[in-house]
Amino acid sequence: MDKSQNNQHPSQEFAIHTQSLSRRYGEVEALVDLNLSVPYGSIFGYLGRNGAGKTTTIRLLTGLAQPTQGRAWVAGHETTNSSNYARSLFGYLPQEPGFYSWMTGREFLLHVSRLFSLPPKEGKKQVDRTLKLTGLQSAAKRKIGGYSGGMKQRLAIAQALIGEPPVLILDEPTSSLDPAGRHELLDMIANLKGEVTVFFSSHILGDIERVCDTIAVIHEGHLLLVSNREQLLEEYAVNAAVMQLDSSSLPISEDFVSDLEKRNWVSRVTIDGNSISVLASDVPQGKDELLSIIVKHNVRINRYEWVRPSLEEIFLKISH
Repeated sequence: MDKSQNNQHPSQEFAIHTQSLSRRYGEVEALVDLNLSVPYGSIFGYLGRNGAGKTTTIRLLTGLAQPTQGRAWVAGHETTNSSNYARSLFGYLPQEPGFYSWMTGREFLLHVSRLFSLPPKEGKKQVDRTLKLTGLQSAAKRKIGGYSGGMKQRLAIAQALIGEPPVLILDEPTSSLDPAGRHELLDMIANLKGEVTVFFSSHILGDIERVCDTIAVIHEGHLLLVSNREQLLEEYAVNAAVMQLDSSSLPISEDFVSDLEKRNWVSRVTIDGNSISVLASDVPQGKDELLSIIVKHNVRINRYEWVRPSLEEIFLKISH
């Protein structure tokens, strides 16, 4: 094994890395000792209530504000030392992006490519690529003033991708959108996986749960946890199976309920109308045996699932 890799600084191993990153405004501690590592290629959800410290974090990551203490790196280069090169390594979407409404989408992106001093041929190539990535090819010749909210946010992401940065930093990208616009934008962000590392800050739990593979929770300036989404949902899972019985299996058989209750992995059986909830003390054993018990008693079911918590339930539990 290459010894130089063993000695590699964490800032080079991760798309975003922070070390005791803090910011105080007078007596207010907006961010306290943030130690965060964002893997390359991830869609990283940065979740917290309004005022939790999300935008402060982003302002420090992007060099728009200086930390009271600590350091931050993006793609292996420090951004908390006013490095112009480091700023070329990320694309940034603020909460309220601005546009020239009289330009077409293509004209605006070509203008951005010139600001990056890209040669005309390369600029056109990157504009075509970002229009395709953001699903704006058919609207490229339309005036931006006629774009919907969702289209404008997609255009903002397109301009952030000019220059082909390895990291994309999004500050509350869906907060001002209607449901249709949010749906469009989230689909687009999900499609960026593998193209770029996405740092997605939001207070909207459903959006984070839908597209992010890794989730960090920040509360009152403190980082509470960082976890893989599936591991997080599994860790806080309610160990229960819920079955909705077909009308042909009603009333619910007492023998079926009795058989469930005598199993050593069953803690409690609850009946609610045509639904049965089985709380399990041993989920793997329950998953092995439950379906065979259903078949044994010839019970017809319309729905069967092991209950998973929503991210909202988890968030409320850990940030109360």
